[in-house]
Amino acid sequence: MVDETSFVSLSIASRHNFELLIMSNVLEQATAAAQQGDWSLLNQCLQQLPLGDPDRESRFGKNATDGSGRSVSLSDRDLDQVLKLALDVLNAGDFQERWDVAKVIPKLGERAIAPLIEILQDDAADLELRWFAIRILSGFNHPSVIATLVDFLKTVEDEDLAAMASSTLSSLGDGAIEALSSLLSEPESRLLATKSLAQIRRPRVITPLLGVVSDSEVAVRVTALEALSSFQDPRIIPVLLEGLNDLAAAVRKEAVIGLGLRADLEGELDLLAQLKPRLYDFNQDVCQQAAIALGRLGTDEAALVLFNVLMSPVTPVLLQIDLIRALSWVGTAKTLDYLQEALTITSVECVLEIVRVLGRVEKPELKAIAAQILLNFLNSQHPHASREAVKQAIALSWGELKEVSAVEALVGLLADPAMSVRLHAIAALKNFPTAHQQLEQLADEAQLAPALKEGVAIALSEWQV
Repeated sequence: MVDETSFVSLSIASRHNFELLIMSNVLEQATAAAQQGDWSLLNQCLQQLPLGDPDRESRFGKNATDGSGRSVSLSDRDLDQVLKLALDVLNAGDFQERWDVAKVIPKLGERAIAPLIEILQDDAADLELRWFAIRILSGFNHPSVIATLVDFLKTVEDEDLAAMASSTLSSLGDGAIEALSSLLSEPESRLLATKSLAQIRRPRVITPLLGVVSDSEVAVRVTALEALSSFQDPRIIPVLLEGLNDLAAAVRKEAVIGLGLRADLEGELDLLAQLKPRLYDFNQDVCQQAAIALGRLGTDEAALVLFNVLMSPVTPVLLQIDLIRALSWVGTAKTLDYLQEALTITSVECVLEIVRVLGRVEKPELKAIAAQILLNFLNSQHPHASREAVKQAIALSWGELKEVSAVEALVGLLADPAMSVRLHAIAALKNFPTAHQQLEQLADEAQLAPALKEGVAIALSEWQV
């Protein structure tokens, strides 16, 4: 007679054997699929196996155990077979099939490293296959992987493979920093090593990157400065200041960007004085970044510098637009004075930009001022004020500001000859809770001018209360 304990033990053993039988059948199906070249089916089979993913629920049960807490797993021999099958897919499958199997291979552990390295080092293998080998190796933070990728970067010619190898090394973090740093001494691999270190963004990369900020190759200096700018280390500030006067515009640009991120050092470094000359740089990209950096300082002194360059007759329109945006970021009452003055003496492109940034004023105490500036300009005799595009932009800005002082002027725009201006005014009026009621009252007035009466009727017909 079998007691209860023995019965339970037999049940567990039977279940365990049943699970192993299922795994064996799946492996047989996978082998058959490989023999038929059915890589999609083979992928499906491989994904059903418990391959080191403890959170996966499959046909083998939650956490792939047999019910007693004992893990149901493949033997080393079976795992070697699974690896061979997975590599078959990787070698012969299409892109999607390779993509799918790339998720399986890392679950097989370090046994997969050697064959992947072999694929990577095979110059005769197709580029896509080698690209996938690198991608899969990124899942292994192993010394042999780091060493192989470092050596690979020294000789690789294909840009896509180099980029993937560089990205993979950067993803391996601290383990790759020392190896990458050693490549900085070799001219043929310095740029790729710098790019890889730049992606890691950990304090340990600061020292090696500081070692290449004066490199003869512009791309190396640019990459190093861009990465260093993300750290707040006192050794970096002198390097950024020196970069402001670099012969290469790309380096000056990165130096300006980096210093623009350190508005907290304005008092200590007099950043306004340091950055002001770059507003007159020969390269417009550098000028643009200088404007942005000064806008971030948020002071009236910086605003005055921006305004003076904006008003210069030799300043290109595109840079003027950048200066207008930078002025708006300063966000003080003084900047609104500057923007109001600029409305009267700049091109129509700049007028449109000033109107737009006035509509984005966020400080409550400045919204009414911005709305009044727009009203004064609309009522002025300035030729740009009568342009259809300008009136449209003014209407939209009033709608964004939501200042009730603009409602009367918006209603007046309903009589504009241009239908597009009327529609923009209607859209803006919808942002005011009492506007619909005011329009209904106007519609009943007998003495209303015909053009305005028509505009009010259109507004009420377009309004969805």
